[in-house]
Amino acid sequence: MHTIAAHKLHPPTPPRQFVPRPRLLRRLDTAAEPVVVVSAPPGAGKSVLLADWARALEARDGSVAWLEMDAYDNTPARLWAGILAALRPLRPGLPTPPPAGAWTLEAWVEDLLPRLLGALGEGEPLTLVLDGLDRLTDRAALRCLGDFLTALPGGVRAVLATRHLPGAPVPALRARGLVADLGADELRFTPAEAADLLAGSPGGPPGERTLRELYHRTEGWAAGLCVLGRAHTTSGAGAPGGGARAVADYLGTEVLDRLTTEQRAFLLRTSVLHELTPGSCHAVTGSGHAGVLLRELARTVQLLLPSATAPGAYRHHRALRSVLDGLLAAEEPAGAAALHHAAARWYREQQRTTSAVRHFVQAGDSPGAVGTVLDAWEEALAGGRTADVARWLGMLPPRAVRSDGRLCVVAAMTALCEGDPEAAERWLDVAKARPSWQGTVGDGGTVTQAAAVARALVRCLRGEGPALSGAGDVHGASSLTGWRALALVAQGTALLWQGRTEEADVRLTEAVRDAHGARHTLVLVRALGSRALCAYLAGRPARARTLVEQALDAARAEGLTGHFTTAPAQLCRAGLLLDDLAPGAHAEAAEALAGATRALTATVHGGEPPLLALAGVIASRLPRGLRGTAPLPAQDEEGAVPQVLGGLLERLRTAGPAPAAARPLPPRAQDLSPGERRILRALCGPLTLREIAAELHVSRNTVKTQVSAVFRKLGTHSRSAAVARARECGMLHPGPGTAYEASCRRA
Repeated sequence: MHTIAAHKLHPPTPPRQFVPRPRLLRRLDTAAEPVVVVSAPPGAGKSVLLADWARALEARDGSVAWLEMDAYDNTPARLWAGILAALRPLRPGLPTPPPAGAWTLEAWVEDLLPRLLGALGEGEPLTLVLDGLDRLTDRAALRCLGDFLTALPGGVRAVLATRHLPGAPVPALRARGLVADLGADELRFTPAEAADLLAGSPGGPPGERTLRELYHRTEGWAAGLCVLGRAHTTSGAGAPGGGARAVADYLGTEVLDRLTTEQRAFLLRTSVLHELTPGSCHAVTGSGHAGVLLRELARTVQLLLPSATAPGAYRHHRALRSVLDGLLAAEEPAGAAALHHAAARWYREQQRTTSAVRHFVQAGDSPGAVGTVLDAWEEALAGGRTADVARWLGMLPPRAVRSDGRLCVVAAMTALCEGDPEAAERWLDVAKARPSWQGTVGDGGTVTQAAAVARALVRCLRGEGPALSGAGDVHGASSLTGWRALALVAQGTALLWQGRTEEADVRLTEAVRDAHGARHTLVLVRALGSRALCAYLAGRPARARTLVEQALDAARAEGLTGHFTTAPAQLCRAGLLLDDLAPGAHAEAAEALAGATRALTATVHGGEPPLLALAGVIASRLPRGLRGTAPLPAQDEEGAVPQVLGGLLERLRTAGPAPAAARPLPPRAQDLSPGERRILRALCGPLTLREIAAELHVSRNTVKTQVSAVFRKLGTHSRSAAVARARECGMLHPGPGTAYEASCRRA
């Protein structure tokens, strides 16, 4: 017969630092399922909690059996000898286990299990607590325990405490609603419980700041709180600086020493990662089955926690990570830099720029970090992810940014996207003094060209005079670049505030085209909104409404509805609604105006003066009861821009949009000859005039004459403006048949 030590059959005595946890005791009391699983990493307080609960339960009705399992119980005979010894005081009629060496699965299934279940089913309800289930690894022992849990009679409850997430049969029982789980998240100490735990420290309770730091380092892990708390009080330090060795010793003996060599090496090498996925782990370990190892360690080492930022990913518990960092530095002094390098390259391939830059910096590879930022910043800014680019620049060494003209331009463009032209201008001044001033930055442009566009945008945000005189000096290698689109927006805005709305619309139409080609959402939203203002101020409300909706739809698609680039569209929408006689239109106008004002004033610069002045004029047209929702600008703000706005604001203030009767009739399709209509459709496509002539089988001079006639009849002076005007008037109806008509449809 097997002899079971008496101490294994009773709950352990409470530790010196003991805090009752009523919320968890209530959770155990109210669990109605026959199987309760308490699963958490070592040192989480599982045994202390269950012992406290078992003593209270025993004091009420004396129906608790306790077995503390250890490595010696890892056979069916030893396991059931212990369970029967724990249960016999409550059920004296239990069967006697077979003698040592006589245990067989046949005898278990045919004899012992039926008699055991029958005896347990007779009498009062009882609870069996099995503490240390993770020490049970023998397949036969686990199988017969599964048989027992699956067939528990009514009134009998089993409570399993384990460091590992349990396997069969618990998942199947959980699917049938027969398992209640108490996991690591629930066992984690709350800040209030941590304060109670450390209040009885020999040196007195720690201060609030020290308590916060202790809690951050341990994440509510009971063993870490106790160890670090004692180290703090015994050292008398003002902050928890000791105890790291004690925590390392505890995790070494309770976690790391129980792993295989491969598992331990895996944990060490992945300690450089902030997020553990199969791909990132493979990058730093080279293991072909990194995913399998990760899942297994997450199950058995519950100090690998699910990541809050990515489903299926994990992270190291802070206490474990600190220990692993120390071990890696001791065992592989030069290994950390190589691991960070491997991680950085993998993240760069995955276009995870933030993580790539962080690892390049930690590897000490400043050029790699700089190159990663230069590869990714333009697309990020185009999509409105200004905060990401600012974060990348902040992660680089400050000297690396200031000494590189390309990065200075990136910083300037980031400041412009945040609405801070003063900071942008300072960065541009720094860039001009750097040797890399003649280098390239972004999509096909030099630093000089990029800086010229950036300075034009600075003037644009300040509401100053003309921007670049032409866009040809910034287009770079491709006509469809973000740089050209930015330059065109600056030019179009300057023309708009000079009252030259038709010329402004031509520039802004080209900016929309280029922004589409470069996928530059910020430019697209701003250009469409400014085009809407052009149409509104020119007395074309229907066209303005269409452009406003396009601008706001593009902003909503990228989550940019609060960005200052939406202000032109919001202001135009407010003006259009003020002209609308529909019920509730004025309230909607006030809401749109308030949104534009918030977007403008939220910038560092405080908003573009012309747009603020325009907002003030539109606000002055609101009914008196709605004016408080969109404050009027101060007099000095409105008076600061008359030379830029010319008479536009005064006209809008006094008369609003031009009355419909005063507007010239739009051109009609019948105003053009059949040949001119064919030429107009051809202008929508990418063909040159020479190619159009060849396609239509006419001379180039004939094409040029007809193009001039189209421009004159539409009142335009360029190809893009003619196409835009014709579309506004509904004159373009492309049909099948020719290459230029197909290109028109594609356009």
